[in-house]
Amino acid sequence: MKAARLYGPGDLRVEDIATPGIPDAGWVKLRVDAAGICGSDLHNFRTGQWISRSPSTAGHELAGTVIAIGEGVDTVAVGDRVVADSRFWCGDCAQCRAGRRHLCGSLGFVGEICDGGFAEQAVLPARLLHVIDADLDERVAAMAEPLAVALHAVRRLPKTAGSVLVVGCGPIGGLAALLLSRTFAGTVLVADRNQARCARVALVTGATIVDLDRDAIAAASANAPLLAAVEATGSIAAFNQLLSMLDSGSAVAMVGIFHGRLDIDPNLLVEREIALLGCHAFADELPDAVRMLGELSEQLLALIDREIGLDEVPAAYERLLAGRSDGLKTIIRMRQPVEPALTSDKLAERILT
Repeated sequence: MKAARLYGPGDLRVEDIATPGIPDAGWVKLRVDAAGICGSDLHNFRTGQWISRSPSTAGHELAGTVIAIGEGVDTVAVGDRVVADSRFWCGDCAQCRAGRRHLCGSLGFVGEICDGGFAEQAVLPARLLHVIDADLDERVAAMAEPLAVALHAVRRLPKTAGSVLVVGCGPIGGLAALLLSRTFAGTVLVADRNQARCARVALVTGATIVDLDRDAIAAASANAPLLAAVEATGSIAAFNQLLSMLDSGSAVAMVGIFHGRLDIDPNLLVEREIALLGCHAFADELPDAVRMLGELSEQLLALIDREIGLDEVPAAYERLLAGRSDGLKTIIRMRQPVEPALTSDKLAERILT
C-alpha cells in the first residue's frame, strides 16, 4: 500500500510499504478514508522534535472504516466508520488515573508512537476509536480531532462579557473562532497576517477582522474590554503584541506551537492579573466534537483549503510551510468521490446568505 513516511527532519517520502496483517489483540485495522495535515505535522517535519521512530507513517487526524478487529475488541465492528483519538497515553501514571490523559507522563501521538493515517490503511488501538454517523462526510470526520483541540482551548477561557480575540486563523484558531461565534456572548475578533485566510474565517464564522492595534480592536468591539484571547500562531512577536492589547484581568488560551522563547516582564502579568493558560491537545472534548460534526458540516467544508491525494503530501507540506493557503485545512482524500462536491469557496460564499 502507499504511505507518507517521515524519516527525519525535512525527509518525508511517499512510498509503497507492506499492507498491515491481522491486528493484534485490542487493535483494529482501518481503511483510511480521509486525513488532515496538522500544524504539528509540519513542526515535526521541520524540526524533528517528536521523531521517536524512523521511518514512521505520519498523520493523527484521520477518519476511516473498520476492516478487521483483533481479539477482545467489542467497542467497534467491521464496517463501522470511526475517527481516531490522536493521544497515545499509558493509562498507568498519576495523570492518566486522574482522567487527565492529555497530561500523561509518557504521552505520545498517533503518527509518532505508532503509524498514523497518511496511508491507505492504518492499525490503531481500539481504545482510540470513536464511531461516527455512517452518512457523515469523511472530510468533515477528519476534522474531529482539531475541533476537539479548539474546543479544549475555548473551554479553558473564562466566561466574560467583553470581547474575545483569536490571533492566527490556521486550523485551530479558525475552529476556535467558529466555536466562539456559536457560544460567546460578546464580539469575536480575528487577526492573521494571511489576509485571504482571515477573510475566509470571518466569512464562515461571522467574526470581525482586526489588526493587532488597540484602537482598531476598541472600535471593532464598541469599546468593550478585551478580556479573552486565543493565541494560535506560535509567533513570539505576535504573542508580545497581543499582550499589549489585553485589558487587565484578561486570560489567554495558548494553543500555538512556538519556535523560540518568551521574553516578557512577569510584572506585567502580576500587576494586570493576566492569566496565561497552556492548552495541550484536548482532555475529554473529542466525543463532544464528534457530536458537533453534523451540525457544523457546511462550515467545516467551507474552511477546507485543498483536497489532495497521498502523492501530493510532500508538496502540500512545502506549500503550507511557505504560508500559501487561504483556508484552514488540507485534507488527504484516499479515493475520489463519484460526484464532485461543492468547492470550499462556493460553500463559504453561501454560509451567510
